[in-house]
Amino acid sequence: LGGLLKYVRPFLNSISKAKAARLVRSLLDLFLDMEAATGQEARLVSLYFDTKRYQEALQLGSQLLRELKKMDDKALLVEVQLLESKTYHALSNLPKARAALTSARTTANAIYCPPKLQAALDMQSGIIHAAEEKDWKTAYSYFYEAFEGYDSIDSPRAITALKYMLLCKIMLNTPEDVQALVSGKLALRYAGRQTEALKCVAQASKNRSLANFEKALTDYKAELRDDPIISTHLDKLYDNLLEQNLIRVIEPFSRVQ
Repeated sequence: LGGLLKYVRPFLNSISKAKAARLVRSLLDLFLDMEAATGQEARLVSLYFDTKRYQEALQLGSQLLRELKKMDDKALLVEVQLLESKTYHALSNLPKARAALTSARTTANAIYCPPKLQAALDMQSGIIHAAEEKDWKTAYSYFYEAFEGYDSIDSPRAITALKYMLLCKIMLNTPEDVQALVSGKLALRYAGRQTEALKCVAQASKNRSLANFEKALTDYKAELRDDPIISTHLDKLYDNLLEQNLIRVIEPFSRVQ
């Protein structure tokens, strides 16, 4: 808008002040309408993602990204790039999910990023590291940053970040750290079924008990299976436990035929 007003200034100087004021007001109204429209479209992309209409989310998101780059609205641009990353991840296209996330973080570095948006970037970074590289230590660091960010603004997403932190400890084969985390001062106020579910999984992992693991999945189905991130990695954990149980069966023997 500022650039446009500078461009038309010679014309504004050639007409009456009243006409110039009306013209500037009209330009401002049009610009605000454009801002509102792009904001609504960004919410629509988010709605498409939440309802698993991924192709529609990508199609509208692609159009919106082109418009936002022209308008230089970096804050909204970060949000749409982040949504694009989430959508590609949901479609299991990890290279494109990582590329979109990299673009979002690069854009975010050039502006002030509100705590909620920064936490969302950290959360997605942790998810990508866990999914693509199985780099659970780095993923844990990102989830911790996301947890602190969400906790600072009392966001309900804080408990999700905490659950992912606990998942990282389990996948790192350090389930004993789960109890320490849950009992920590920062996490204590989030005690409940969400954290109890991960504690049960951690105990089953520590004891290498498939029976207890399956019981945890049954008792805490909503807390574990309804989250696609946790559910995916628990399938991998199940395979690991099955392998460990087979190893435990043959451990007493020096020779197996």
